[in-house]
Amino acid sequence: MATHDTHYTRTPRSEKLKWVDHIAHLMDNQFRLPGTSFRFGLDPILGLLPFAGDLASFGVSAVLILTMARHGASGKLVALMMLNIGLDVLIGSIPILGNIFDFAFKANERNVRLLRRHYEEGKYQGSGKGIMAGVLIGLVLMLVFLIWALWQIGEWLWQLIASYF
Repeated sequence: MATHDTHYTRTPRSEKLKWVDHIAHLMDNQFRLPGTSFRFGLDPILGLLPFAGDLASFGVSAVLILTMARHGASGKLVALMMLNIGLDVLIGSIPILGNIFDFAFKANERNVRLLRRHYEEGKYQGSGKGIMAGVLIGLVLMLVFLIWALWQIGEWLWQLIASYF
């Protein structure tokens, strides 16, 4: 069993965020390729399911970001986290290339590392309720873009398959 650091600082708030670390580990590093040190999680496995897998991974990542924002992550930190998720969604939704990318780019783990640094540098700001509307709008826009991109890819694949028959 791999160990991973779940301590931000010893505060009651960091104890409430332990589940964020566990979910990020599950999504990005839960499994190890036998005989190697290469780790992967559910994110690339879900990515193998067309459309639904990408939406499920995005949903988990969005909940993690909302939780971190609600527990005091700064606006800049949340923007960086959303950039990680946006990149993961954008490239991860490309057939084949996206599946390979999902095994290497671990957006949730990157976001938890950002959060740890945020706490360790003393930039924790309190409740984070002031940026929640912006975070929600950004996540909804990402979701709309993801659905649109998946629709476009689906149409292209449908036309490609239909042209052979």
